[in-house]
Amino acid sequence: MSRTQARPVESERIALKARNVSFSWEDTPLHWVPGDPFTTHTINVLHLLLPAGERWFVQVYKQALPLIKDDRLREDVIGFIGQEAMHSQSHDEVLPHLREQGLDPTPYTAQVDWFFEKLLGDRTLPPGRARRWWLLERVAIIAAIEHYTAFLGDWVLGAAELDRRGADPTMLDLLRWHGAEEVEHRSVAFDLFTHLDGGYRRRARTWASAFSALLFLWQRGVRFFMANDPTLTGPEAAKASFKDFYDRGRAGVLPGTGAMLRSIPRYLGRDYHPSHEFSTAQAVAYLAASPAALAAEQAERSLKGAA
Repeated sequence: MSRTQARPVESERIALKARNVSFSWEDTPLHWVPGDPFTTHTINVLHLLLPAGERWFVQVYKQALPLIKDDRLREDVIGFIGQEAMHSQSHDEVLPHLREQGLDPTPYTAQVDWFFEKLLGDRTLPPGRARRWWLLERVAIIAAIEHYTAFLGDWVLGAAELDRRGADPTMLDLLRWHGAEEVEHRSVAFDLFTHLDGGYRRRARTWASAFSALLFLWQRGVRFFMANDPTLTGPEAAKASFKDFYDRGRAGVLPGTGAMLRSIPRYLGRDYHPSHEFSTAQAVAYLAASPAALAAEQAERSLKGAA
């Protein structure tokens, strides 16, 4: 680690484990934030982006494992891989429910799959410098994306306005369980990038690429949902503007635009480290109370008892 990069807060490091959660969607309405299709669909984009993105994370990190020289970091990366695989599966399981409600996401998910599998996927490169360069680029991109998944995770853990507006409790549990694990493992991607490379120019360049891609894909996803929602017609179906996002952020049902913008210079600061952001204690507290996580823990105990 270079002298200009802050060291992690060691007291907050905990062993990472995948929690085998499951969710039941039969009682979740299409507009799970009552009376607010825009907020519902803005958050629903996660179900379209994350399965492909997190499968890609796992693929890249499995390639990086042999390069890790630090045993504790290797353990963290293995825990990260397990958690990301479970996140991908859990969001993937929402898609059949959307289809049952008349909203088929396949045209959009096909574009997302192309983005991660083709544009950012493995390339036919000769062993050596070129192949390592492409791996390090993708490790750095993941570090930038994880800055924002942790930001979103921290936001949803504290988004009390969604509760006040009667948002579906199962969907909130999925989002908060996932968000809590993103906060829990928020340092892993950056630590891996620092361990393998850590170059500031690469960090800044890949942040710009990741941020631009996320904005583009998210905007397309929201507009896709609004245009294809079978309950929306006329001007309402086409309504998906930045002003809508900004207003919902001020209302507390979506992340605030100002908070998102203020997170940019923090990531680009030379003394940045994810452990100095957000709260592991808050994340762990939610994971200890999450209905899905509790059910998974009880099932695991039952299996051990039966054995």
